[in-house]
Amino acid sequence: MPDSSRRPIDGYALITCLVLCIIWGLQQVAIKAAGSDVSPMLQVSVRSGVAALLLLITAKFVLHEKWNPKLRWRDGFLLALGFAGEFFFVAEGLRFTSAAHMSVLLYTAPLFAAVGLAIKLPEERLTVIQWGGVLLAFLGIGAAFLLPALMSHSPAAEGSELWWWGDILGLCSGISWGFTIIVMRVTTVSEAAPTQMLFWQLAGGFVLLFPCALLTGQNHFEGTAIGWTSLLFQIFIVSFASYLVWCRLIKIYLAARLGILVFMTPIFGVILSVLLLGESVGLPFVAGSLMVFCGIMVVQRPHFSSPADPHELPQDCADSAVRLKEQALNEAAGFG
Repeated sequence: MPDSSRRPIDGYALITCLVLCIIWGLQQVAIKAAGSDVSPMLQVSVRSGVAALLLLITAKFVLHEKWNPKLRWRDGFLLALGFAGEFFFVAEGLRFTSAAHMSVLLYTAPLFAAVGLAIKLPEERLTVIQWGGVLLAFLGIGAAFLLPALMSHSPAAEGSELWWWGDILGLCSGISWGFTIIVMRVTTVSEAAPTQMLFWQLAGGFVLLFPCALLTGQNHFEGTAIGWTSLLFQIFIVSFASYLVWCRLIKIYLAARLGILVFMTPIFGVILSVLLLGESVGLPFVAGSLMVFCGIMVVQRPHFSSPADPHELPQDCADSAVRLKEQALNEAAGFG
């Protein structure tokens, strides 16, 4: 659907996005909470495999969607590799750091995607102001890492002296998600339906992550109430239902406007981590996180100075801005 025929954000879209952001913010909490019963790597692999099967059945027999047969296998593999890498680092990182930290670090993805696209595509070159946003975000990342490390005690370190390693893995998950966004933008994946993109990510995630869980010994499963609840929540609510709803939203509403709402996800992730897991977040990390998100918001601005509606801009500028954001949104925080 052309962006000119998409609707502006209304009450339904706002409430739906709010619910989705809460769900996506809760996924790191669920993985962390059930980690002692079900290995995190096993959780993210099994949920991807089952959700991929459910998605395939729904797309073919319920939605009757036609997928693009011209999508190259190499591009599909790169898409799957980025998705698998993202959740490999999430699963590993949650063994060492807090769910609150992971929720924030994962959402550095748009920053890395913007820098990568600026290098890869001439039309995506960043302005001076946007490069200033990149610098601000990286300074925020440095503050979030270095200031707690210099302090005698960090809230993220409770229960693990390797919290800093978990934070690095969290940052790697953001880099992997950023790589996925770039693949969506510059390969034949850009011509695929959102559900087709999602299937490649989920199916590839299972194929790559399940052997990792077995080879690294992270295949522990104890059928407790918490373990089953976390697994079923991630399969049916996060990886299947919420991603399908998101695919529908980006077909109906202006993608650029939805992007702003998605940045509520890490906020809910931090809040839920504090309320449900009893985690605490230090002021240095909060300050660094605010710098990161301010920088990302500056980078995410269209490549022109006027804040006007895309419909009022020259068509090539509007298409460029919306195309970049739409491709970024397809991967979601979901899909992260």
